[in-house]
Amino acid sequence: MNELNKSTGKKMSGQVMGYLLLFLLVAISWGIFKIITPNNFGSAKNMMSYFEASLLAAVGAVGFYFVMVMGMFDFSIGANIMLSAIVGCVFANRFGLSYFGLVVGAILTGALVGLLNGVFYVKLRIPSMIVTTGLALIYESLANYIAGGVEQTLPSNLRAFGQMPGNIILAAIAFAIAYLLLNYTRIGTYTYAIGSNEFVAKNMGINVNKYKVLAFIISGAFLGIMAVLTISYGSSMVAVTGMASMSRNFVPTMGCFFGLAFKKYGMPLPAIILGEFVINIIFFGFIALGAPTAIQDVITGFALLIIVTLTTKVAKGEIVK
Repeated sequence: MNELNKSTGKKMSGQVMGYLLLFLLVAISWGIFKIITPNNFGSAKNMMSYFEASLLAAVGAVGFYFVMVMGMFDFSIGANIMLSAIVGCVFANRFGLSYFGLVVGAILTGALVGLLNGVFYVKLRIPSMIVTTGLALIYESLANYIAGGVEQTLPSNLRAFGQMPGNIILAAIAFAIAYLLLNYTRIGTYTYAIGSNEFVAKNMGINVNKYKVLAFIISGAFLGIMAVLTISYGSSMVAVTGMASMSRNFVPTMGCFFGLAFKKYGMPLPAIILGEFVINIIFFGFIALGAPTAIQDVITGFALLIIVTLTTKVAKGEIVK
């Protein structure tokens, strides 16, 4: 009993430390830009808008976490979001299915993309980043074909998920589902087991390939939800080709790395949500400064490299998945 109490107390103290670090990051990032540009940054109203914007990527990142915690990667995130948003918009507009078509169409498309990613990965037995890069080109072409080369616009009466309280409600539902899956289901248990040691997981009788495919499906479904939030927030989606969709990969990925970094504190999902908030504070801070886009991209790239370096230590001889 004493050991259990000690273990619980240690976990709680670790979570407290994790939250303190995260809120410190929020405070520091806000403070720096507030000092530099006090008049057009960081008001209570602005901070709320930054948080709303961060919800888009956070929803996708909590789904992508299932894939990354297993040591895999996905370069088709942007293509999935684009394709899912366009399909949802087409279902809502062209087929007159309104919100049902938007939400269900986007989520099912995202999940189907995840299924294809997972199946191709386990069947081809080549690194996930190579598989998903190749598939991203196909998803981009498919999105362009469905859109007919025309920008897909969501009518103003179907944009409830682009503003409060619709975006908050949908994001909260997504976070709750992710939390339940990770902490109270076999999927979550096996996800962590495979991520910790795939060889041991196989010896325990876990069907590793099955749960890898499931991880991609879950990630895809959450990216479908992100697609709903994205097109509702921005009102339209343009189909791009030539891997141009990859620009949408990095913000969810950076949030996911926050989750991996804070997994040791037992709070990966809150870390993803607050991490995306920090990223958006920095992004809008540079906008308030009037910094060129190129400078923003350089700093974002450096930040991503630093986070990757601190959170992903590949052991000698380990094969990148």
